[in-house]
Amino acid sequence: MSHPKHGRPDHPVHPLITQRWSPYAYSDKPVSREDLLALFEAARWAASSYNEQPWVFLVATKDQPEDYAKLLSCLVEPNQAWAKQAPVLVLACIRTTFSRNGAPNPVAAHDLGLASGNLCLEATARGLQVHQMGGIVPDRARVLFGVPEGVQPFTAIAIGYAADPASLPDQMRVQETTPRTRKPLAEIVHSGAFGKSWG
Repeated sequence: MSHPKHGRPDHPVHPLITQRWSPYAYSDKPVSREDLLALFEAARWAASSYNEQPWVFLVATKDQPEDYAKLLSCLVEPNQAWAKQAPVLVLACIRTTFSRNGAPNPVAAHDLGLASGNLCLEATARGLQVHQMGGIVPDRARVLFGVPEGVQPFTAIAIGYAADPASLPDQMRVQETTPRTRKPLAEIVHSGAFGKSWG
């Protein structure tokens, strides 16, 4: 049976794409180390400019309570409120310069996005769900985890098994059960000139 958050594409795509979504309600069921290693392996094989692989992931599970509490404290308060249920939290960082010549890497964030996308699809294939967050406190993360200069704490990721949204506050519960929507292709795929729809 289809979940209300599963996408309904206008054109056929792989089911992992439509089944991926970002829950707020998480089960307390732990994620196995084997599954987590597979998720980071998937991220490892993402494409990147000059094969720089500028991403660095700091991971904390609930069986590491001190590290977990530290990482949770690096999220903005609205994210802490729901993310504290997820069994795994990750701080995603980017190296801001190329290792080969020290020049600024202007696409490091793009490449982290590709790695995170791979991670999301591998998670979906394993029955896990991922919720990515831009709402972090980078300076706090830098201090608590000793993040060096040249590395930027950028996003956070919650990983786990989706749970019944009944325990969520009203607004989040509505978000959790409302079907996902996307802009039509005509709005995002142009040809010949910006704003001129392709196809």
